[in-house]
Amino acid sequence: MSKIKQQLINVVIILLLAGWITTCTKKEIPKPYGAIPSERQLIWHDMKYHAFIHFGPNTFTDMEWGHGDESPDVFNPTALDCQQWAKVIKEAGMKGVIITAKHHDGFCLWPSEYSAHTVRESRWRDGKGDVLKDLSDACREYGIKFGIYISPWDRNHPTYFTDEYNNVFKKMLEEVLTNYGEVYYVFFDGAFSVGPDGKRQEYDWAGFTEVVRKYQPNAVIFSDGGPDIRWIGNERGYAAETNWCTVKKGAFYPGISGVNDQLQTGHEDGELWIPSEVNTSIRPGWFYHKQEDDRVKSLNRLIDNWYHSVGMNGNFLLNLPPDTRGLIHENDIKRLLELKKYLDEAFALNLAEEASAKATNSRGKAFSATKAIDGDPETYWAAEDDISSVSLELDLGKPIEVNAVLIQEYIKLGQRVKSFAIEAFFDDNFTEVATGATIGNRRIVKFNPLTTQKLRINITAKACPLISYIGVYRVQDLLEGAAHGN
Repeated sequence: MSKIKQQLINVVIILLLAGWITTCTKKEIPKPYGAIPSERQLIWHDMKYHAFIHFGPNTFTDMEWGHGDESPDVFNPTALDCQQWAKVIKEAGMKGVIITAKHHDGFCLWPSEYSAHTVRESRWRDGKGDVLKDLSDACREYGIKFGIYISPWDRNHPTYFTDEYNNVFKKMLEEVLTNYGEVYYVFFDGAFSVGPDGKRQEYDWAGFTEVVRKYQPNAVIFSDGGPDIRWIGNERGYAAETNWCTVKKGAFYPGISGVNDQLQTGHEDGELWIPSEVNTSIRPGWFYHKQEDDRVKSLNRLIDNWYHSVGMNGNFLLNLPPDTRGLIHENDIKRLLELKKYLDEAFALNLAEEASAKATNSRGKAFSATKAIDGDPETYWAAEDDISSVSLELDLGKPIEVNAVLIQEYIKLGQRVKSFAIEAFFDDNFTEVATGATIGNRRIVKFNPLTTQKLRINITAKACPLISYIGVYRVQDLLEGAAHGN
């Protein structure tokens, strides 16, 4: 055989092998299942924890919902410092902040051209101040994301209850979305009032969404019905044990009532990806009230909120109401930093990093059980297509005390897990120590401290499960009992 002919044969063989490998790889890659997240939703999922800022005339009138008839002059913070806010938020480990640019009273924290009830009409900084500018500048300096809450309800504006008002609101939206740099989050409140003749303002939600998409296409939009993020159905800071990122088309809309249980759980067979934001305030109220200075939530309560939000397939949106000085209060800062210290210590050491892993099923080497513990969020353990019940076993290398497991699905291809159980190896047998329902982006399961060398996770899913991360920890016990409620 000539040398040239042999070389040609070798090339053909190489090409055939390359095609075979490519075909096999494509065959191994799981197909998406059901609804999947957008890129902006994935960025939100990764953030985990961010700050809410309620600030405005209510801060000075000692109210929660202002009537819109207050004088703009009541807004007069004596030492407003958004740099302090941003510094505190950064040190607390939060990735972004959302400020009440306009609450229900209609007062605008920026000098809007479409309202006469704004910082421009106040005595603060002789009417030349702009809270949104101060905060967005501070966010850029400290490397945190800037978001806005803007209520369509306006108890001050003369066009409210008319068709013209929707256009006014769109113009306000355009102002806050074009004058302050990148906006990562737009929070729509669905609250409304009914006029004396029973008339109700019909909000143009589709038009509002269109404005956001036009000027800030990467921003997620929150409301009771999304379209990107949904409310969890309570303001206590607790997600449900079952928490699907998916919801049915038309099931929710801004201002909906009577479906709080469904908002908490989502829908297993939902066609839309609209995950949950879990919000609460560090104090009983959303706006600052001096009488609440000694009623800041306990460290235990905040730890419990964190496990029931970030640890329950949601994000944690914690409200920090600035005081009449325009500063985050010292008591709030102290508690925030205590929470940060707890979390840093609790999750400093992942005991699964040096573990070995095996599974009852996987779809090939590229999706083996070790991919769930390799620390790479873009790799994952995957079972074959026809497998919906499967187990993964971790060997920690030696007996060690543990009491928490963190599990993450590869949500880029959908949410699949319906239930799971965690077992620990004792006396030559595996014994169940914890169970759970959905996993989704992130699920943290705590159980009584135990010493074991092996853990097994048994999973039941709607389609072949894809697990991108498993962490094992010995987290600190709570300092005291952590009760639900304020």
